Amino acid sequence: MSDSYEPVPDDAVPERQLAALEAILMVVDEPIPAASLAEALGMPTGQVVELLGALAADYRGQTGRPRGFDLREVAGGWRIYSAPEFADLVGRFVVSGQTARLTHAALETMAVIAYKQPISRGQISAIRGVSVDSVVRTLLARGLVEEAGQDEPTGALLYGTTSYFLERLGLGSLDDLPPLAPYLPRLEALGEVDEEYR
Repeated sequence: MSDSYEPVPDDAVPERQLAALEAILMVVDEPIPAASLAEALGMPTGQVVELLGALAADYRGQTGRPRGFDLREVAGGWRIYSAPEFADLVGRFVVSGQTARLTHAALETMAVIAYKQPISRGQISAIRGVSVDSVVRTLLARGLVEEAGQDEPTGALLYGTTSYFLERLGLGSLDDLPPLAPYLPRLEALGEVDEEYR
């Protein structure tokens, strides 16, 4: 961050500190770490974390009337989001008239990358049973996946998800992805299975 920011003094009234924090949160377009907020405000990180907690509680209606937005920690940073109870309403408003949704093929490819990353295009194609070159290009262009190195034996590019992917799904980390096991068929239902998989 630049040194040109005017620090909010530690002895400032909490309302002014909260207002300064809100001012920054209103203009960010991606989650911002508490340490970056603290640097911008010229305040200790611990104090900013306390203020973030106070704002989040206030926005959730714990200290007054319910709000149409809340403050969440997602993908390693903080950002203001619309309140979950209005998700359907906001979703309809945002997508009305838009056709830029991900295709079924893109969603399948995104899921494979999310759960198996880092993974190459060839490995994704083997799992899906079709070529995924154009789908991966689409996901790269939308900022949902990124190059995550090279496979040493083959030299193939590897892909993984981005922080934007986590943000769009409202996940703090990949550990928050739902487990796949409950959705997989039992091995017995698949017919004969090699002994090594029993």
